[in-house]
Amino acid sequence: MDNRENHVSIELQESASAEPVPDLLKLITSNEVVVFDTIMPESETSVPSNGHQRKFSISISMPSSPTGAASAGTKNVLDVEDNGKGFNDSSSVEAPSKPKPKGDKFLSQPMPKGSVFGEAAPNIKKLKDKRFNSFKTWSGRLERQLSNLRGRQESESESEEESTQNLGREAFPVDRYFNALEGPELETLRASEEIVLPDDKTWPFLLRYPISSFGICLGVSSQAVMWKTLATATSTKFLHISLTVNLILWWISIALVAAVSSVYLTKVVLYLEAVRREYYHPIRVNFFFAPWIVLLFLALGVPPSVATTLPVALWYVLMTPFLFLELKIYGQWMLGDQRRLSKVANPTNHLSVVGNFVGALLGASMGLKEGPIFFFAVGLAHYTVLFVTLNQRLPTNETLPKDLHPVFFLFVAAPSVASMAWANIQGSFDYGSRITYFIALFLYFSLVSWPICWFNFTYRLHSWYKLNHFVYHVLQAVRVNFFRGFKFSLAWWAYTFPMTSAAIASMRYSSAVTSVLTQTLSVILSVVATLTVTALLVTTIVHAFVLRDLFPNDIAIAISDRKPKPQNR
Repeated sequence: MDNRENHVSIELQESASAEPVPDLLKLITSNEVVVFDTIMPESETSVPSNGHQRKFSISISMPSSPTGAASAGTKNVLDVEDNGKGFNDSSSVEAPSKPKPKGDKFLSQPMPKGSVFGEAAPNIKKLKDKRFNSFKTWSGRLERQLSNLRGRQESESESEEESTQNLGREAFPVDRYFNALEGPELETLRASEEIVLPDDKTWPFLLRYPISSFGICLGVSSQAVMWKTLATATSTKFLHISLTVNLILWWISIALVAAVSSVYLTKVVLYLEAVRREYYHPIRVNFFFAPWIVLLFLALGVPPSVATTLPVALWYVLMTPFLFLELKIYGQWMLGDQRRLSKVANPTNHLSVVGNFVGALLGASMGLKEGPIFFFAVGLAHYTVLFVTLNQRLPTNETLPKDLHPVFFLFVAAPSVASMAWANIQGSFDYGSRITYFIALFLYFSLVSWPICWFNFTYRLHSWYKLNHFVYHVLQAVRVNFFRGFKFSLAWWAYTFPMTSAAIASMRYSSAVTSVLTQTLSVILSVVATLTVTALLVTTIVHAFVLRDLFPNDIAIAISDRKPKPQNR
């Protein structure tokens, strides 16, 4: 045995003197390692004694195989000593009397998890943010199943906990929204509150996509109706408007409605909890009427080249959701304790009323009578109550801030559409239609002229010094301080639908009372509505695709159901 070790040392020294030992990890191959993943005859595994020089390689010892394949036999593994001058046999040698097993020998062992430097592999579960799972529906379960197929196992207790997070939850009381949020549309979290979603990162797009996005569809689809009226009304024939404009706007509205609806339906499927919180939000709930109002506008603005008449059954299909939503919302206004109208009154509530008048307008244009009168009466009664409540400013209501100026234009929408609906029901633009139209026209000009009240002539013209101050304050007033410092949001689309409705009502009025004044008024209001929609559409596209700040984290849906703990002073 000593002679054999001396012989191995001599051959190693001769090989080292002839050629430097190459780097281990660069040139080592499985063919150069004795019986490494290879099946070789037993005679070739022994060290030759005929003086033939064979290049030695070093085998790295691997952990034992789970299959126990390495227990079939043992090998002589040569380990490099710390001084690098020799080799020692680190494995025990079998007794010669014990026969070696025949068959294939697989001696390569699985590498340990982690990098070659011994670092532990990162835990994929920790890298995956599960803080959004409480808002997921069946998609969370599907995601866990796909993860299991890829080899990521989760404990049953964790899966059951996540799957039952959305079950058995009660609706937030309206007081919880008012206590946790602030701002004109209850979208800002109070300093003492906390949210259930992470505020240190941008949320998934669907969680940031609000139901108020349908306001864009309201503005564009109402433009299709307005341009159809411009092309067909007798008072605007002198403009020679082509119906091609109506056709283009109608198809644009169809595409926009399809896109917005598809995204929000995806949110309904994947994040039902977020939709549920929007429905119980005292202001957001009114926007659930918006998709159906948009469909009514598309039916009113259908180009003659597409369809000249619409089936009557379409009206019943479109008005059925209104009936169920109104039974729910109006019942809460009257009989609800937490959601009574005096507590949740907001200009956005007009969306839940104006649908009655738009439906009555469409039904009357189809030749129906009783159904349109029913919805017109329901809408008129609740609009009157809402109008009085919003103007009365009950002690339970806080003063509405000026940030809600766009939403205040919804005051104009209901009487404008009501005047046209009653004209279609009655068959002429009679006194009832004119009364509601004049109410809308007065509200329109009062809201437009509101910033003029900011003019301030407090300084008198006594000297050049005071003149400079006078000019400065006049310029400040002309700049319309009322609109200064506002951040663009989807709430600005509340301008479009009421302005367009007022323009359409003016054209109907000018057809009944034709004069230069009424025709001029119709053209001016139409131009203002078109410019407003165009400006807001361009601004929305810029903020959505260039600045990418149109949809920030929706704090309103992420409030905690736990009240904040009182701070000890």
